[in-house]
Parts: sequence; C-alpha cells; structure tokens
Amino acid sequence: MAGGLVGLFDDVAALAKLAAASVDDVGAAAGRASAKAAGVVVDDAAVTPTYVHGVTADRELPIIRRIATGSLRNKLVFILPAALLLSEIAPTVVEVILMTGGAYLSYEGAHKIIHALKRDDHSHDVPAVVQGGDAEARTVSGAIRTDFILSAEIMVISLKEVIDEPLLARAVILVLVAVLITVLVYGVVALIVKMDDVGLALVQRPTPAARRTGTLLVKGMPKLLKGLSIVGTAAMLWVGGHILLAGTDELGWHGPYDVVHDLEHGVADVGGVGGVLEWLVNTAASATVGFVVGAIVVAVVGAVSARRGRAR
Repeated sequence: MAGGLVGLFDDVAALAKLAAASVDDVGAAAGRASAKAAGVVVDDAAVTPTYVHGVTADRELPIIRRIATGSLRNKLVFILPAALLLSEIAPTVVEVILMTGGAYLSYEGAHKIIHALKRDDHSHDVPAVVQGGDAEARTVSGAIRTDFILSAEIMVISLKEVIDEPLLARAVILVLVAVLITVLVYGVVALIVKMDDVGLALVQRPTPAARRTGTLLVKGMPKLLKGLSIVGTAAMLWVGGHILLAGTDELGWHGPYDVVHDLEHGVADVGGVGGVLEWLVNTAASATVGFVVGAIVVAVVGAVSARRGRAR
C-alpha cells in the first residue's frame, strides 16, 4: 500500500533485483519491503538535516557520513540478527513488535500535529551544533541513537513483508533493504543540506539566470524541509494506522479491519475510479486510526510526565 506514496522505491526494487539475481524474486521482495517502510523513511529524511544546523559548510557532509555509517551499523549489526532470530523462533512476537512500532509511529505523527495546532515553539529541541570535536561527536552519537528506533521500525516492517521467505532469502532481502534505504535517505539528506551552498554559489555568478536559480534554491530549502516534514507526518499516521489495523486482524480481532474492507467495497464499483477510491478509503481509515491511537498515547505520556514532575 505504501508504494502509492513513494514511487521512488521502484528504483530500489530494480537495484535489488540486480544485486540478488541468484535468489528467486529477492529483488522484488526487497522493493516491496522497502516501500512498506516509506513513512519512516520520509520522516527520517526530514529530521536528519537538523543535526547539521549551525555547523560550518565543510563539516556538513562528514557529519552526515558518520551518521549514515552509524545507521547502517544499527541495521546490520544489531537489528538484523535479532529480527532474523525472532522470525525463526517466535514469528508472532514479530507481529507484536511491529504493532508496537505502529503505535510509536502513530504517536510521533499525532504528537507533531497536536503541537503544531498548539503552536508550541520547539526550536530548543533542534540540535545546535557548534564547532569543536566534542560537540560534533555528541551530536553524531545522539543522532545515531535516535536513528536506532527508526531503523528498527524500517527493518521490522520490511521483515513482516518477507517473513514467509526462506531464512537465507530473508537475510539477503533485509541486507539489501538496510543498505539501499540508508544510501537513499542519507544521499537525499546530503543533497538537501548542500542545496543552500549551491544556491549561494549561483547567486555570485554574473548571469541573471544563475542568480535567480540560486535565490530560488536558498529560499526553497526551508520550504522543502517543511514539506518533507508534512509528508513524513502524514505517512507516519498512515503507515502506523495500517500496521495496527492489519496486526489486530492477524492476531484475531477482525472487527476494525472488516469495517475498513466494507467501506472499500462500498466504493469499489464506482466506474473508472473504483480502485483509486478504495485506496483513498483505506488510506484515510488507516490515518484516522493512526491519529486516534497516537493522540491517546500522547495523552498518556503527557499524564505520566506531569505526574512524575509533581512527584519530584
């Protein structure tokens, strides 16, 4: 379902097919698994540029490279072995973990919407990177710790898509997903953080066309980041809600997903646009579930935090 939002994962599938030609359908499975993780990927691409806020231009790419290396290590060294082991000995636990991740995605999406509606100022939450090795090391370490949660969700979502594959194929698929998504996300991040530098260089060119292009790039970066954040938030609610709906159905509570299927069937026969309407209904229902569950978790977390604050 997530493939409808981010068509760019078609390229991931094509690359996966080339890299895993000796294993039947591994490439296609890697593409499907990657697409299912789209909500987390988009949000990751929106969040990561904040880690180089305030740093000099010559340190931006080295910091991104260090975070990308840590992200790949998270996926391959820590998360992949645990995910494969659980998929072999306790596949039901994978579903529970996936639903926990779906609740987390829903919480993150709802949290952003609620605080945006409250117009809360979270500028103090943005890492302020200053020059100096210690500050840079702390920033990279914090970013890698945050990435661990996102990487775990990406890998578990991907694992759920291919859990019926043989163990070896499953491992190859997850390695491909880990490498390709990391390269994709941090490659895009590198382009984003360098967009203003390219724009400034163009502004200094003598030709009016170059200066206009440079000005557009410099002014466009904040808008691009805001747009990515909005898309990422929507995708997190959508994917998180769909994970919860599908998970409850698979674990035996069929009611919620049956309601969604009934709504889909109600529009399926609309001439020419039935398929699109089915997708829209499923997406809207998933996002609604994601927001409701996320808002509940936000309220619970807020109540617990307030209680702890009073107890101190």
